Amino acid sequence: MYKKKKAGIIGIVITIIILILIVIFSNGEKNSSLLENVASNLVMPIQNGLTYLKNKISGNNTFFTDINNIEQENEELKARNSELEQSLRELENIKAENETLKEYLNLTEKYGEYKTIPGYVINKDISNYSKTIVINIGTDDGVKENMTVIADEGLVGHIVSVTNNTAKVQTIVDTASSVSAVMSSNDESIVCKGTLDSNSLLRAMYIPTDANVVQGDSVETSGLGGIYPKGIHIGTISKINNTQNITDRYATIDTAVDFDKIDTVLVVTSNN
Repeated sequence: MYKKKKAGIIGIVITIIILILIVIFSNGEKNSSLLENVASNLVMPIQNGLTYLKNKISGNNTFFTDINNIEQENEELKARNSELEQSLRELENIKAENETLKEYLNLTEKYGEYKTIPGYVINKDISNYSKTIVINIGTDDGVKENMTVIADEGLVGHIVSVTNNTAKVQTIVDTASSVSAVMSSNDESIVCKGTLDSNSLLRAMYIPTDANVVQGDSVETSGLGGIYPKGIHIGTISKINNTQNITDRYATIDTAVDFDKIDTVLVVTSNN
């Protein structure tokens, strides 16, 4: 009896095992995923722990600390770079001011026989019909209308209007300008006028019929006319234009001053 009962229990157990195996094999994919998830949950903490220990041993745990340090250093370098750029701009401004002061010094030494006021150009109107400039000194500085304006190279023009802090200068290349001058080689009197054609050319007119006009000759103010003092360089004769009537001949003068680049000037207030 006992043996039969035992055999029956064994049979039941075997049957249950077979059923379990059938279920397992029939749901292999789901069980595989389940087993993988279980294995992953068990293995990953161990793997992360081993990786941490490996990085700890090899020194890789400082990676993120190094990144933070690099970011901080980068911000410090940016700030330093900004400071250096500001210093460079200040140095450039100082250099420009020094160059301006140097030009003023050269001008005052060159024209030491005149009492002058230094200024610099703040606006230009160099067009075909109006060739004027505006400078940064006015009545508050002692500037008045009809005062002569000069640059390092020579004659610029004269004051035509004044405010408290600015003055407008009619340049010698303006078509309305007329300058009494002499040629250095023969001391003959001529009149220099501005032209519509150029910002750097004058026309020498009323040349005496017996005057020998020489290309390359220097032209200076004659002191006649009541505005410009005598002896200020105007330019150089570049071309002689002969006509059928010798009384109508004229010469072309290259101005000494480059009116497109003029920056600093002196206003002549009086002769010393």
